[in-house]
Amino acid sequence: MADRLTIARPYARAAFEEARSEQRLSRWSDAIKAAALAVQDPRVENLLGNPHVTPEELASFLTGIAGPDLGEHGANFVRTLAENRRLAYLPEISAQFEILKDEAEGQADVTVTSATALDEAQRGKLAAALEKRLKRKVRLHCQTDPSLIGGAILRAGDLVIDGSLSSRLARIAYELTA
Repeated sequence: MADRLTIARPYARAAFEEARSEQRLSRWSDAIKAAALAVQDPRVENLLGNPHVTPEELASFLTGIAGPDLGEHGANFVRTLAENRRLAYLPEISAQFEILKDEAEGQADVTVTSATALDEAQRGKLAAALEKRLKRKVRLHCQTDPSLIGGAILRAGDLVIDGSLSSRLARIAYELTA
C-alpha cells in the first residue's frame, strides 16, 4: 500500500496546486472523486490493463465521467495519468487530494467511536472542544462500539485520544499484574 501512496502523492500535490491556483478546489475534488469511483468499477479496471484500449481512449472516457468541473487543465491531468499508466492510482490520488484540500481549508475529519450514540448536545460540545484543540473546523463522524463499555475513542489523522473505559480497565489490569 505504501508504494501506491508514494506514487499517488506527487500527482495529488500537482492536482491540488493547479486546483488552488484556479480557485476550484471543490470542483476538482468532486471530479477526481468521480473518476476514482469509475476506475474502481470492475468493468473499467479491466480496461486499464487492456492493450487494445489506448491511453487516449481511457483519458477521454474518464474526463467524460469526471465532467466539465476539471476544465482543460484537469483533462490534461487525466491524460498525463493515462499516458503514464497511473489511472489505477486515482483512488489514492483522490484521498491525498482531500487531505491537502482539508488542510488548506482548515478542516479536519474526526471519527468518534463511543460506547453509546451521542446526542446533538454532546456532539456540539465535543466538536467545539475539538475545534479549539485542533484549531480547525471539525467534521464529526460518529460510530458506536458497545465493547468500549463507556467513553469514546477520537481519531483525527494521526492523533488518537482513547478515553474508553475498556482501555482504562486494561491499563489498570496491566499495572496490577506488572
